[in-house]
Amino acid sequence: MHGSAKEVFLAFLKLGLVSFGGPVAHLGYFRAEFVERRRWLDDRGYSDLVALCQFLPGPASSQVGIGLGLGRAGWTGAIAAWIGFTLPSAIAMILFAFGLAQWTGLSASGALHGLKVVAVAVVAQAVLGMAGSLCPDRPRAGIAVLAALLVLAVPSTFGQVAAIIAGALAGRWALRLEPAPPAEHREPGVSRRTGAVLLATCAILLFGLPLLAAGSDSILLGGLSAFYQAGALVFGGGHVVLPLLQAGVVPNGWVSTDAFLAGYGAAQAVPGPLFSFAACLGAAMPAPLGGWIGGLAMLLAIFLPGFLLVVGALPFWETLRRRQAARSTIAGINAAVVGVLAAALYDPLWTSAIHTWADFGLALAAFGLLRSGRVPPVIVVLLAAAAGWAVST
Repeated sequence: MHGSAKEVFLAFLKLGLVSFGGPVAHLGYFRAEFVERRRWLDDRGYSDLVALCQFLPGPASSQVGIGLGLGRAGWTGAIAAWIGFTLPSAIAMILFAFGLAQWTGLSASGALHGLKVVAVAVVAQAVLGMAGSLCPDRPRAGIAVLAALLVLAVPSTFGQVAAIIAGALAGRWALRLEPAPPAEHREPGVSRRTGAVLLATCAILLFGLPLLAAGSDSILLGGLSAFYQAGALVFGGGHVVLPLLQAGVVPNGWVSTDAFLAGYGAAQAVPGPLFSFAACLGAAMPAPLGGWIGGLAMLLAIFLPGFLLVVGALPFWETLRRRQAARSTIAGINAAVVGVLAAALYDPLWTSAIHTWADFGLALAAFGLLRSGRVPPVIVVLLAAAAGWAVST
């Protein structure tokens, strides 16, 4: 730990401006910048940090960034890393929400419909990719299928949480994985006592915020609860946050389905973490939220559990990663979230965006470019928006 928060902020701000391509690409950018070029840590240390963040719920690439900042400059470094990496995309998403509010016809325009259609292709690619890595055998594929059926049968936040819990239980008792190899000991920079306090705080907020929101009519408390839960329950990548956020803001009328899907499509075209989509939703919510205050408040709410978890878990990681029960449980959860995301691919994505054969053709073409052509997502998003605009004129 021999750097400054300013150094960390500037390094991550540069990456926040250019890191297109999603979480996997972000991890590649981080390795090139902080292992190969700056040498803040070695390959083994970086791999161990990535393994921890893949194990935990939350936005994995952002959590890796927080861990890198913590190791470089302590607590201020962790905060500086998150701000630098997240700020560019958060500002872009809040401005997009302003555009939706200013031009009322924008959410019904052809270009925005193209963004909703391309979201179908993006999530379909994510489902296939995650299924290959997280459901490599029949037991885990079965967990994914059952989770999807449960979510479709109970289309609410309760159904999604129930599917994740069921996946955890099934993994704990039905899966048998190979033991993890021992890792080289490294000082985490956080004491076990501090880590335990952070993990307890995360759990108290996870269960306490919904209770406070249930006993109040406050949109602020309801929003903080919904976004915090989404950030705390996301396993397997940023796309999994889609169904959790949709269930939290669309059914109660805080954000329309059109605005939600348009914002999600636009989020594919900005660099940085996909969780910045929360800033767009917060900015689009009704008073007393909305605008910059709502966008930043919901952004903090969705990232806070991931921050608490990664810093809190660092002192316990070596012990935890070698326990068979923990590894089996997390494997079951990862399989369940593939099913949760597959259900979201159908509803709300497919049902809200695919209405004609032209829509289906555009989604199929976008999927082909992403999956087979390996075209960068930002290019595919722009092409889909242009195609949607051209068809509507």
